[in-house]
Amino acid sequence: MKTIKLSMAQALLRFLDNQYVSVDGEEIKFVKGVMGIFGHGNVTGIGEALERSSGSLTFIQGKNEQGMAHAATAFAKQSGRKQIYACTSSIGPGALNMVTAAGTATVNRIPLLLLPGDNFACRQPDPVLQQLEVPSDYTVSAVDAFRPVSRYWDRITRPEQLITAALQAMRVLTDPAETGAVTLALPQDVQAETYDYPVVFFEKRVHLLDRRPPARGAIRRAAELLSGKRRPLLIAGGGVHYADATAEVAAFASAFGIPVAETQAGKSALPWDHPLNMGGVGVTGTLAANRLAKEADVIIGVGTRYSDFTTASKSAFGNPDAQFININVSGFDSAKLSGIAVTADAKEAIRALHEALAEANYASGYGAGELAERKAEWNREVDRLYASEHEAGLSQMRALGVINEALQPSDVIVAAAGSLPGDLHRLWRPAQPKTYHMEYGFSCMGYEVSGAFGAALAERDRDVYAVVGDGSYLMLHSELVTSLQEGVKITVLLFDNSGFQCIHNLQRGHGSDGFGNEFRYRDPASGRLSGSSMPMDFAAHARSLGASAYTARTSEELREAIEQARKETVSTLIEIKVLPGTNTDGYESWWRVDVPAVSESPKVAAAHRAMAERVGQAREL
Repeated sequence: MKTIKLSMAQALLRFLDNQYVSVDGEEIKFVKGVMGIFGHGNVTGIGEALERSSGSLTFIQGKNEQGMAHAATAFAKQSGRKQIYACTSSIGPGALNMVTAAGTATVNRIPLLLLPGDNFACRQPDPVLQQLEVPSDYTVSAVDAFRPVSRYWDRITRPEQLITAALQAMRVLTDPAETGAVTLALPQDVQAETYDYPVVFFEKRVHLLDRRPPARGAIRRAAELLSGKRRPLLIAGGGVHYADATAEVAAFASAFGIPVAETQAGKSALPWDHPLNMGGVGVTGTLAANRLAKEADVIIGVGTRYSDFTTASKSAFGNPDAQFININVSGFDSAKLSGIAVTADAKEAIRALHEALAEANYASGYGAGELAERKAEWNREVDRLYASEHEAGLSQMRALGVINEALQPSDVIVAAAGSLPGDLHRLWRPAQPKTYHMEYGFSCMGYEVSGAFGAALAERDRDVYAVVGDGSYLMLHSELVTSLQEGVKITVLLFDNSGFQCIHNLQRGHGSDGFGNEFRYRDPASGRLSGSSMPMDFAAHARSLGASAYTARTSEELREAIEQARKETVSTLIEIKVLPGTNTDGYESWWRVDVPAVSESPKVAAAHRAMAERVGQAREL
């Protein structure tokens, strides 16, 4: 067998540069490039290999390891999981900074390849700088922290191990049911060690992403169940987007008069004004969708993992006879809620179920005009909230209304945490698929700016907006600098409400008077963080980094700032001063947050009793 002598790092990059996927006959280069921050654990291994590489991988310099890994995750998500950036770091703190991003990718079923440096395999210089020493098990290093948040984890202690490890990594990264974070721990000495690798290992490899057809028996069982049901509800999850099944869902719903509700990941599967799109469902759902969920006698979950926000902690489905049909490429997800499991590609399964129901002449039993009336009622509520003015200042809902009206239909918004996801899920009106990019599986604060940069890398012809609170922005905004460095424009819409107001609201809703969640100075009298609010000039901060920036305190100023930001050629931040506590809530939803049974506060005791009552009304399975 013909071989070529390469360092392990050189071989890894050459292998990655020749990986492709094939989807519906279209061949796509899978690994677009590498994002990295160099340290002593990777600079002379992967760093040297990248510097001297003659391949086509693009190197992007991250500014924070977690931030760049979030950007890579967002790139893969916006690319429909058909392309990725790998991420490399040094050992110790550089590697551990990516653990949060690994969890984010794995929970959301997004492919993310992580290549952290690791301890010396030979152990000659132990302990080296940044090395974690575990006296009871010397094989453990900081990189072992990636094990629980990775779908595949491996440590390459000999250069020839790369061959099987790389192939296994690609197996997981390209598997729609198994994908998530893949971590290859790379000891820094092994990165530089050489081996005579088979040339065939570096030949172009095309991974066929064949659509998994549903079993005929599963479709038959699903059709039989549906045939006896009159009030079905279809819940569109992220799998609808990843399977490119938005058109099939629309056709299915229209053919049988089935209303559609959307999860955070599934939102924009249908345009907001589609007659059967009832909007978000669950904790952050609309009144129309939540009432339909409560009354539904069958729920067709397509590409959803049924998180507690989707099911309102299993309280959303109030009909005691409600049953579930779960269409998901992952058997783990299709088996949930004791439903009929249709383990298959969403597009193939919806087509097959459509055909079976058409043969049976099925139609839902919703009354004439019932769904249109419910949708119209909710549209009036959104119009009211979008137009709501406050004498004291700009409300969050009014600001979102201005933004929604000002953005173009093809523009992409990226969000993740705080009170904004709830308002966006309820109120945002997307007109096109994949224009609503929400990370709400992990609800990871700090994803927004990094995610916008990653989404913009994937969507060069669209404007991308990060919708972020001041708390998340302070946690992680480093890749704003990377967007400037790369000439990839993003616009950051920063909602400044002086703290972690989402959790502040959650506290107060469960008996607390509010504690530790607002950005206030310490009060000398009480010793607590209850003094005056801390004034921050986020626009000035953005300008100091090289971005353009504007500040808006009124709806008119916000509208003008968006118009000016659209004309900018570099990344831009709009600081939006909004009133705390002016977000949406309720709409017949519930989220389980346990409250102490014993407290000095009567309000806490009352909240505990209310919580216990709602728990008793929720489903066990």
